[in-house]
Amino acid sequence: MFKSINELVKEAHSNAVAKGWWEEDRSFGELIALMHSELSEALEDYRDGKPIDRNWYEKNGVRDNIQHASDWKPCGVPSELADVLIRVFDACGRHGIDLEAAITEKMAFNATRPQRHGGKVI
Repeated sequence: MFKSINELVKEAHSNAVAKGWWEEDRSFGELIALMHSELSEALEDYRDGKPIDRNWYEKNGVRDNIQHASDWKPCGVPSELADVLIRVFDACGRHGIDLEAAITEKMAFNATRPQRHGGKVI
């Protein structure tokens, strides 16, 4: 079943609340830092030569390329990028941000921008 972005926002935030991550309020700066940390973990996996498009799985110090059961933790670039979105969704849920509308609006604006706008090298 397809879930909308705002449904995923609600689900991610509800899970974070249920797991106790909002028993004490977090600053917006802390939320951004947590998003950064997930991107850094994806970069480290890439720098370590892990495939960009595949996860591997860990359980009790054992690693495998095959997930044996749902209790094996997914690791790798795809998993870390998922964590980035989960952190973003949680923050949006906490602060009442309509992420779906924001994405739609920003993508429409980006479509109007010139080729390689900004002229930055990187």
